[in-house]
Amino acid sequence: MAHYLVQVSYTTEAWAAMTANPQDREKAVQGAIEKLGGKVERFWFSFGDYDVVGIMEMPDNVGAAAFSVAIAAGGACKAVKTTPLLSIQEGLEAMRKAATCGYKPATAATPTR
Repeated sequence: MAHYLVQVSYTTEAWAAMTANPQDREKAVQGAIEKLGGKVERFWFSFGDYDVVGIMEMPDNVGAAAFSVAIAAGGACKAVKTTPLLSIQEGLEAMRKAATCGYKPATAATPTR
């Protein structure tokens, strides 16, 4: 299964609700992720642009997108960002393929005739 980084920023209303009634949101979203065929690796509260970050496994991009759409549509989050993660081996394979794909940037020298 593929891994995804999920980053979420809550609305002020969501923070107010969770301050009044603290909740473990990892447990709250676990059922939805599992219903989509995935698995929660771990979630953390964080400082900065995002209030929560997590790692989940999903069978495919469609499942990951479905989860992101569901939490974005819920209204408690003002930002949701889902990033596909590559293993080191997958990254190395991508680099090897990039080296042989034949792409030429627009700034590459034009061959003279």
